[in-house]
Amino acid sequence: MSSEKVAITMVFPILKTIVHKGYDREQFCASVSLDDELLRDPEARIPAAELERLMIAAAIYTDDDHFGLRQGEITDFADMGILGYVMMHSRTVGEALAAYRRYNDILCSGFLMDVEPYGDEVRIVIRLQHPDKDKMSRHCVEDMTCSIFKMMGKLSNRSIALQEVSFQHAPPADVDPYLSVFGVSPMFEQHETYLRFSAEVLGYPVMYSDSKLLELFDNMARQTLEQLAQTESHGMGERVTAWMKACLPAEFPTVVQTAEALGVSVRTLQHKLQLEGTSYNDLSIGVRKELAKGYLEKRGVSVGDIAYALHFSEPSAFQSAFKRWTGQTPGQYREQAWREGAEQSG
Repeated sequence: MSSEKVAITMVFPILKTIVHKGYDREQFCASVSLDDELLRDPEARIPAAELERLMIAAAIYTDDDHFGLRQGEITDFADMGILGYVMMHSRTVGEALAAYRRYNDILCSGFLMDVEPYGDEVRIVIRLQHPDKDKMSRHCVEDMTCSIFKMMGKLSNRSIALQEVSFQHAPPADVDPYLSVFGVSPMFEQHETYLRFSAEVLGYPVMYSDSKLLELFDNMARQTLEQLAQTESHGMGERVTAWMKACLPAEFPTVVQTAEALGVSVRTLQHKLQLEGTSYNDLSIGVRKELAKGYLEKRGVSVGDIAYALHFSEPSAFQSAFKRWTGQTPGQYREQAWREGAEQSG
């Protein structure tokens, strides 16, 4: 499974569908160990595998073998955040679909959507965002396919006549619901997943189009995308590491102090570090180890001074920790580093 991340807002349609079907949202979250605090962090991102797990769990929880299809039917523009508002105020259906492609990384749904000409018709082809993953849950695929189809109808306030619906996955036991949703019976176990319809649909005007609001939301979406790229290039682990180094030698910050400084809760901080494959403890060790090596390579800095600068209770505690980290005592490391430095300079 690829390690791509998706916006936490991708979970909201699942919860909306749970409630729409008459189930208790909090009970579902508890049953699948979904952290409510994480849902309150609009900038949080979770692994695509986690979103897929929640979708499958929701289908089982509601005993609905067509959960993804039902979710796609009730997905609305607000469920897609700023991307949804850009689509809603685009001039035509075609421009709205182009906006979806342009800003897809805001959601990072796990899918890519291409609009391809097909004679007098077009195909919306839905592909996995990362080719190293050979498939995704049927519920996720059907949610994506159905939501795009339904949103085209909502945008134009017209009934969209599909010529063909194709899925790569095998059909479920009951295929009747697809006819009422798409107006045609899908083909299953095909080479690609796509919707095929008349090319004139792309020119349908969007009922809610507003040029001023489009400019506003388009700018917001572009800024969000840029901020996301910047944030992902400097992950939480890098931010925590930088914060620890900034605090030294005055103090070595606690996890509570670090969370407060970075504007997140301790639980959110720990969760984000876990998603990056690390922990606060691992990072604190890494910072102390890196700085200790740097100090030991300098002349005139005693082991006691280093222990004090790195906030160890006493030199012996630092010596034990350093031996545990590197397999060498501070003295052994220092001797080796000085010897290698002398050889290189000679």
